[in-house]
Amino acid sequence: MFEKTEMMRMARALSQHVQQRHIEVARNIANADTPGFRASDLQPFDESYRRADRAGGMRATHPRHVDTPQWSPASARVIDTEGPASPNGNAVSLEEEMVRMAEVKRQHDLSLTVYRSGLDLMRTSLGRR
Repeated sequence: MFEKTEMMRMARALSQHVQQRHIEVARNIANADTPGFRASDLQPFDESYRRADRAGGMRATHPRHVDTPQWSPASARVIDTEGPASPNGNAVSLEEEMVRMAEVKRQHDLSLTVYRSGLDLMRTSLGRR
């Protein structure tokens, strides 16, 4: 029932996107001293979510095939971030990564708020407050 509601589906997709972005930011921070490492990030959520709506799903040619999800973190592309490289070729700026980490936390809080709001709306419609 919950996966049929667009708001709940979007909240779930946003939380998955935030999870993948958190992994990318943590990878950047962990490799801040690695020579030649290039920082990366995910494309914005709204671009990847809209792109997944337009994309055609995989065909299920056998009854035991699993349906493809409406959105998955795999639909978000990893992009290289622009920035000057240090003398050893590393392009990670810890200040920028800390700003990205704050954005990740804000997006995570947003996804939880949307999810809670959807649950409250469903409870109210069922008369269970």
